[in-house]
Amino acid sequence: MTTRLAPGDTAPDFTLPDADGKPVSLSDYRGRRVIVYFYPAASTPGCTKQACDFRDNLAELGDAGLDVIGVSPDKQAKLAKFRDAEGLTFPLLSDVDKEVLTAWGAFGEKQMYGKTVTGVIRSTFVVDPEGKIEQALYNVRATGHVAKLRKDLKV
Repeated sequence: MTTRLAPGDTAPDFTLPDADGKPVSLSDYRGRRVIVYFYPAASTPGCTKQACDFRDNLAELGDAGLDVIGVSPDKQAKLAKFRDAEGLTFPLLSDVDKEVLTAWGAFGEKQMYGKTVTGVIRSTFVVDPEGKIEQALYNVRATGHVAKLRKDLKV
């Protein structure tokens, strides 16, 4: 069973390469709130919808002091293609060995079409300025998730 994070937990720090190979660390965002979301695969219908929802709401989230980071097990080249195709302006990070996904409880057993499979658990976290988990949301839906998040965060 995958260990899940809960509000009040310290967010596991990480440094991962973005689509261009530049290292991005969670600690780079200390002092700001950040939404870290984990998704299964770039350029798939659900993940594209979710990423575009974040893109379309980025200004309002930014105005509310929230940055956005997306993390998937995709290779950097696939992330760059996804970013460019969809006009994404927030960092997409590559976790090919799934260490960060696992540390955040976003990789493990899940239900898919009635079967138990091992894979990325679509998850979203809000990390406070001190690096603590403010919200931990597992098994989120790709569609409508950003609107629900904005409502919950009063953005």
